Amino acid sequence: MKIIGCDFHPGFQQVAMVDTETGEHTEKRLTPEEAAQFYKQLQGPVVVGMEACGNTLWLERLLAQFGHTLWLGDAGKIRAMEVRKQKTDRRDAELLLQLLIEGRFPRLWVPNLEQRDLRQLLLHRHKLVGMRSQVKNQLQHLALNQGIQRKWKLWSRAGRKLLEELPLSGWTARRREELEPKIGELDVAVEQAAKKDAVAQLLQTHPGVGPITALAFSLTLGQIERFAHSRKVVSYLGLNPSEHSSGGRQRLGSISKQGNAMSRSLLVEAAQSAARLVPELKRAYQRLKHRKHSAVAKVMVARKLAVRLYWMWKMQQPYAATRMQGSPTGPVAER
Repeated sequence: MKIIGCDFHPGFQQVAMVDTETGEHTEKRLTPEEAAQFYKQLQGPVVVGMEACGNTLWLERLLAQFGHTLWLGDAGKIRAMEVRKQKTDRRDAELLLQLLIEGRFPRLWVPNLEQRDLRQLLLHRHKLVGMRSQVKNQLQHLALNQGIQRKWKLWSRAGRKLLEELPLSGWTARRREELEPKIGELDVAVEQAAKKDAVAQLLQTHPGVGPITALAFSLTLGQIERFAHSRKVVSYLGLNPSEHSSGGRQRLGSISKQGNAMSRSLLVEAAQSAARLVPELKRAYQRLKHRKHSAVAKVMVARKLAVRLYWMWKMQQPYAATRMQGSPTGPVAER
């Protein structure tokens, strides 16, 4: 069996390999072309370990083509295991190899190609929605420059008609015409994908959760068995508070924001709808809104919503219009 630690870069990769049968140790610096030849000539079981990073899809496909096993590791945990201040590509590859041999490699779950493609669909739509919001803000200023102040009513049917009738010319008129990016066809694609996803269908039974949020939650978590309890999910999504406690004094800050930014944003949006539809969430939102701020209250409801969706998925039970449980010992909903 051959074990390889790979320090990956887009233009090259530094590898450290050991053959467990012969004890032979090899170090190489490979270009993408050389890497294809190197992995092709390897025989027998091969395990390659490297840090999770971007632009690695071609290498993942190459290793799968030759029947090799790829492990992706948590980059933060791997870096924390190296105590020395010296950092080189060669030392990084040796560290990965050592962690693989000693069984301490912090392996991550990796979504399949279909899940990655659906993630790109959601991300593309999310980016276009952000662009649409920016265009709307710009058109608000166009309307103000024409002496029209309608605020959010500018996007009503009457407001849109008024906007279209403004006597604009040149590039100013062009900005008005390009208000709506082609988001509609992406919405249809997301709805079709959500219909094929059993988990997304289950999560949509919760009030305020639509196909976009449900599908994003399903694709982000991937396998619910990865999370022993709801606190792990909250932390994974970056909705847990940052903390710097010491000496018996607890100091909590704002949310960590260490998870998937798109999923966190969608949960906050869905939480606002859920707070209008679910009395329990509405009361919790109103209480914290008056004590703190509406933004803090929205994040709190998003965290509660993430916990609810986790237990619905974990217990394979749809939403019931009764009090939800946040404990693994209780049912998802009790009457």
